[in-house]
Amino acid sequence: MNPSGRCVALLPIKANSQRVPGKNFRPLYGKPLFRWILDTLLEIDEIAEVIINTDARDILAEHGLTDSPRIRIRDRAPELCGDSVSMNLILADDVAAIEADTYLMTHATNPMLSAPTIQEAINAYYNGLNAGTCDSLFTVNKIQSRFYRADASAVNHDPDNLIQTQDLEPWFEENSNLYIFSRESFACTKARIGKKPAMHLMDKLEVTDIDTLEDWSFAEAIVQLRNAETVLKS
Repeated sequence: MNPSGRCVALLPIKANSQRVPGKNFRPLYGKPLFRWILDTLLEIDEIAEVIINTDARDILAEHGLTDSPRIRIRDRAPELCGDSVSMNLILADDVAAIEADTYLMTHATNPMLSAPTIQEAINAYYNGLNAGTCDSLFTVNKIQSRFYRADASAVNHDPDNLIQTQDLEPWFEENSNLYIFSRESFACTKARIGKKPAMHLMDKLEVTDIDTLEDWSFAEAIVQLRNAETVLKS
């Protein structure tokens, strides 16, 4: 259950991108990339406000986005601009400036993340918080595959005794889609993952995190697939 308190979403958006120039504003099937996750966040009633920490206020305005009752645009401090700045420093600036009990953080590059998945993660976080089993939450991919080092030596399996991959010990990959934490947990670690985090498994079709042109093509393919499914159902 949701404890009484204020929940805000933190959505950092920068003007420039190294590998896909201007990707946060590049159109993905008729709307700029940042708008996909922003519209999804605004579907969640529990999110009181979406905080956009940015060095691109003018570009956002060109795309029709300005401050509104549920959207607050914060101009990024000059010392926090640049590709080498840790995201945790940007989050620390937001947490210091924005009063809330729960912070939910995601990226403009996560267009396929759905409202039901976000809601499930919020519920899991609150349940864990109330039970004392977690102080934060992050989303993951479950992987059961054979891994090797650069010298071809086996990492997590015995090449002389092959077992089915579904019987291998599962590994969990942080997928950079969603983080939920409190002011207290952030104060303890100075990071979006606390001392006692819960992992939340996501559907593979939602975990796209666009860093490269290949990722962009994959996101386009997923949108095409979803559009085709919608047409078939109609």
